[in-house]
Amino acid sequence: MIERYEVEGISKIWGRRNKFQKWLDVEIAITEVWHEWGEVPDASLKNIKQNANFDLGRIDEIEKKVQHDVIAFLTSVEESIGKDSAYVHKGITSYDVVDTAFSLLIRESMELVLKDARIFKDILLKKGFKYKDLISIGRTHGIHAEPVSFGIKYLIWYEEINRNIERLERAKEIISVGKISGSVGTYIHFSSEGEEKALSKLDLKACKVSTQIIQRDRHMEVLYALASLGSLIEKIAVEIRHLQRTDVLEVEEPFSKGQKGSSSMPHKRNPVKCERISGLARLLRGNLSVAFENNILWHERDISHSSAERVIFPDSFHSTLFMLKDIIYVIDGLNVYPENIKKNLDITNEVYYSQKILTLLLDKGIGRQKVYELVQECALESWKEKKSFRKLIFDSKEINAICSKADLENAFSKEALLRGIGDIYKRFET
Repeated sequence: MIERYEVEGISKIWGRRNKFQKWLDVEIAITEVWHEWGEVPDASLKNIKQNANFDLGRIDEIEKKVQHDVIAFLTSVEESIGKDSAYVHKGITSYDVVDTAFSLLIRESMELVLKDARIFKDILLKKGFKYKDLISIGRTHGIHAEPVSFGIKYLIWYEEINRNIERLERAKEIISVGKISGSVGTYIHFSSEGEEKALSKLDLKACKVSTQIIQRDRHMEVLYALASLGSLIEKIAVEIRHLQRTDVLEVEEPFSKGQKGSSSMPHKRNPVKCERISGLARLLRGNLSVAFENNILWHERDISHSSAERVIFPDSFHSTLFMLKDIIYVIDGLNVYPENIKKNLDITNEVYYSQKILTLLLDKGIGRQKVYELVQECALESWKEKKSFRKLIFDSKEINAICSKADLENAFSKEALLRGIGDIYKRFET
């Protein structure tokens, strides 16, 4: 079960103190490279590493005057280390620090999302096998189709979250880069060798080429991975919402002791967590649209992306983790009602055998359209008159003229109808 602190952990990652600390980490890594090249005295590096700090209130105070967040940050750091500040931010531009630190924040956040996605993956597989032998009606277009194992729903979701984990891992790799290449990416004041040395201290790779910033298709891929995961979570939530309808009631999301469903109707038990998930998934898709727009910038860089990114990234990670917390709670404690599943399976009086009968008659060499009309006539009468489809088939003179009652009995075999399910589960056995 995901604890609330994990969602709060994202708040800590994207909080101002952690952001500025990441900026300072990048600055110190660069200063260490200058020291290795003999450009920073030992005593100065020691002072910087031991005493470099910042004050959030002081940064705010300075920024009101200078209207530049990085300069405000550097001024606050300077006040903590004195004249050795001459060795900090040497030969680099603001976004060498900001973009590299941004990658660190995203990577740290991705690790939390991946951790919880893997927890959810394990729960889905476990539930898939738990409900392997619970047979429910399959639905296409919302209409009863043929029977399916209830557990296969979980296997479908399990496979998709595996693909989403792969996307998250790829996005984490894609964003695990930095750039310390200067104002237009040409290493005028700090060499590419220095960039690689500094970034290695932060466990990041260097972009092969950059402008003033890391190119935003990388960030776009991160938000695509989050939106894709959100889409799966919403897919599950929508399925539960449909199955929780009063006239279906095959499942029900957990309803805790003391929980209230409505201010006016005490009987209500609403799928509020699943509905909340649908709302948050829309937010993720909207943020992805903004990320696409952010990839289109003027020349070597403009700042139209910056303001939007300060919103869409923390919000997207917050939303994704909150959705994961909710869906794990729902799936782990989902109320499943086998008696209602069986009742719904039986509503249509076995018309779900229609394709088995159709195939049997086709195998006897009768033309498809003729056979289809014979079976459909029985199925429609079963629907409208609430009659047994099996009895209508057995009573049909035209069908009995084509095949024997023994053949029909074999066609109405539930084992044959469900035979392929075992093959599916074999693919998931370890």
